[in-house]
Amino acid sequence: MIVAVDGPAASGKGTLARRIARELGYAHLDTGKLYRAVGLAVLRGGGDPSDPAAAEAAAQALDPDSLDDPELAGDDAAQAASKVSAIPAVRAALLEMQRTFAGRAPGAVLDGRDIGTVVCPDADIKLYVTASDEIRAQRRHKELLQRGKASIYARVLQDLRERDARDSARSVAPMKPAEDAVVLDTDRLDAEAAFTAAMELIRGVAARAGGPAGQ
Repeated sequence: MIVAVDGPAASGKGTLARRIARELGYAHLDTGKLYRAVGLAVLRGGGDPSDPAAAEAAAQALDPDSLDDPELAGDDAAQAASKVSAIPAVRAALLEMQRTFAGRAPGAVLDGRDIGTVVCPDADIKLYVTASDEIRAQRRHKELLQRGKASIYARVLQDLRERDARDSARSVAPMKPAEDAVVLDTDRLDAEAAFTAAMELIRGVAARAGGPAGQ
């Protein structure tokens, strides 16, 4: 079984995806880390994440072990990821890696922005987790402060909106819900309610398919 969890930054999709994976005993991949790792590699090499040649080279050379780098959680990596992810050659270089991961037995949970639309369009479960700009900015601002990072709410909100605009307007794999995705609005659902709704959906699909997911 493949579970696709898409949505914008700070919507709660990563938290939900990790919890679903633990509950089901499935492998989990935060695909955003792939793009963060590529963007960070370009920055460390003194390049511009918007440069297609530099970004593609970094994507081709990506070491999976680099996904454990703590600097991937930083704002520089996040902004660089949004830029490299708009480059078609980067997305193409990382696509097969994501699809290979999705094929793991007995199942996999992938979260990102185009899992249900591009990476795994035939995923058994497609969730799109969203929240208002303001709520997401509040979450990110709080997270940064808890990590001891300097943060200004207005700047965080501006950065999120700019990133959303880039991710939604890119020509390849724009961020949007799959037509058959179930939308979970975390303005209205807390983490527990979102998890409950997701697991009810997953168990329903598994039951119809005669599978054991979540039992």
